[in-house]
Amino acid sequence: MSQTDPANATDVTSRTDEQTVSTTDGETVEETQPEWTNYDADGETKLAVENLDVHYGDDHALKDVSIDIPEQSVTALIGPSGCGKSTFLRCLNRMNDRIRSASINGTVELDGEDIYQDGVDLVELRKRVGMVFQSPNPFPKSIRANVSYGPRKHGDIETGLLAQLTGRADPEREEELVRLSLERAALWEEVSDRLEDNALGLSGGQQQRLCIARCLAVDPEVILMDEPASALDPIATSKIEDLIEDLAQDYTVVVVTHSMQQAARVSDQTAVFLTGGELVEYDDTEKIFESPESQRVEDYISGKFG
Repeated sequence: MSQTDPANATDVTSRTDEQTVSTTDGETVEETQPEWTNYDADGETKLAVENLDVHYGDDHALKDVSIDIPEQSVTALIGPSGCGKSTFLRCLNRMNDRIRSASINGTVELDGEDIYQDGVDLVELRKRVGMVFQSPNPFPKSIRANVSYGPRKHGDIETGLLAQLTGRADPEREEELVRLSLERAALWEEVSDRLEDNALGLSGGQQQRLCIARCLAVDPEVILMDEPASALDPIATSKIEDLIEDLAQDYTVVVVTHSMQQAARVSDQTAVFLTGGELVEYDDTEKIFESPESQRVEDYISGKFG
């Protein structure tokens, strides 16, 4: 980022040994220090990202991002719109491969294996690293069919007339999987008596939990969530937040959120992305929100910009 003309600056402050100058939009110019992102999280590393750069054509969306994400925990990604947090999230299961203009450099390791090396099975990768999107996107099928769709597609359940004729049908296994997935998504009690109803008839919050159940049904190891509660009312949002905390007992959860209050409530560690696709700070969530190292992060959290 280029430094603003001092004549146009709104404030001048000093932090540690660096001179910082506020830009006209409220964001401070400062040099990010490597130690601000060298966070040694508790637990084993599930995802290890090194020197990740992403371009969309001439737009440099992510700049040299390195971060270790620990297993069985919740990692929140926060920052203003356009800072690259959703781009980063999509890099973790190669969803950006679907964007023609995207160019990706660096490594992303899942349990020590680089997911960007040649020969990676993307279907298997996205089974291991599932994703829940900002807006609920259930299929126009029954609740039951939504949950069982993934396992059927991956061959985990053999159903249908041909399977029955060849003796491979396993309806009891499907019933159990549907029930367990809906229970884990905290939805079973609300829909157990109407599994054949069209999923589009559910409320927005129920649809989002159904999408989470659909993700869980293929037995992922990592669950990526891109602002999963942004379109929901406060009650539905509370249920999603409770669910995220519960899921972290068995899964690695990475969630993008524009709500700093939500990040503070549900996450174990928080990564802050700011202007220009830069990872500025990564640490325990409590540390980020109570005593960040970066002046820019402090200004963002306090609402001076963003």
